[in-house]
Amino acid sequence: MTKPFSLATLMNLVEHSNESATRKLGLLNQQQQSAQQKLDTLLEFRRDYQSQMQKGTQEGMSPIELRNFQQFIYKLDDAIAQQRKQLEKSQASTQLGRNEFDVTQRKLKSLDTLRQRHIETQRKIAEKAEQKAQDEHSGRAAARRMSDHEEQDNQPKNEH
Repeated sequence: MTKPFSLATLMNLVEHSNESATRKLGLLNQQQQSAQQKLDTLLEFRRDYQSQMQKGTQEGMSPIELRNFQQFIYKLDDAIAQQRKQLEKSQASTQLGRNEFDVTQRKLKSLDTLRQRHIETQRKIAEKAEQKAQDEHSGRAAARRMSDHEEQDNQPKNEH
């Protein structure tokens, strides 16, 4: 009779933890990509606005329009700075999530190795038990044959 894997409950918990870490890492990666896209959009918008302002100054923009462009670019610069901070936070969170995922992967791999060893040990025990049973059966059969043969040798022979 094979013994059940004694760490099966722990393995189930680690598998659940790994699935959770996988989902969490996926969500964190999506959030990081979204933060990066927002930053890229703001940077592109700033470049476009800067280009429009330069074109306008070359074509003779009024001081009020120039001031409005500059104020808007300053606001964009603030938004870009905030988005960079958000992206840095998101990258840090993603790295923590990746670390958590790596830890659960290592635990899962270790437990799986132990489970495989357990399975192999149980297989060897079963094979030894089967071999022992076959040896005992063969031994009894050989003993019966020998006993039967001795009985035949001990019977008086009929001489004609």
